[in-house]
Amino acid sequence: MKTIVIGVAGGTGSGKTTVSHRILEQVGAENVAYVQHDSYYRDRSHLPPEERALINFDHPDALETALLAEHVRSLLAGATVQIPVYDFKTHTRASRTMQLVPRPVILLEGILILADKVLCDLMDIKVFVDTDADTRFIRRLRRDIQERGRTMDSVIRQYEATVKPMHLEFVEPSKRYADVIIPEGGFNDVGVDMLVTKIRSLIPAVRG
Repeated sequence: MKTIVIGVAGGTGSGKTTVSHRILEQVGAENVAYVQHDSYYRDRSHLPPEERALINFDHPDALETALLAEHVRSLLAGATVQIPVYDFKTHTRASRTMQLVPRPVILLEGILILADKVLCDLMDIKVFVDTDADTRFIRRLRRDIQERGRTMDSVIRQYEATVKPMHLEFVEPSKRYADVIIPEGGFNDVGVDMLVTKIRSLIPAVRG
């Protein structure tokens, strides 16, 4: 079975997940092994909660990227993998994992995936979702409050202390490695449709 690896990167709140879901819808979820880099945050259960909250989660070292690369290679080899399940409210990994079986398309999503050469070398198509900083911050603020139980003050403090500096140091420079740049993410119908057309051309067996 021919398999292609697609990476969808971009800053926090840029619309990476929306683009990924559009790919899933148009290519067919049954054809895609969807993996989020966020699942690979390192387990911090050995630290007290107050120390976990001080960790720089936007630095590459916060993620176990080598394990993600290992899982991608296993999927390419036709093996089933067990993806970690991460709890963002407690900053710990759950005891359970999520089974992922090989598919014609492996779809990777995360802010830092294009900042890692090993991951980049595994990708056939590298995508960067490019959205202005104000829009990204507002989206992150809403998400962290509504979905992750954060306070407005804590989101703002984290954004100023680590999210923005790490974006400028690691995420924004990784855009130069992208094959495709999609402004405004999932709202860019032309960009998404062109990407889906390219995927279908590489994997004729997928539906559509």
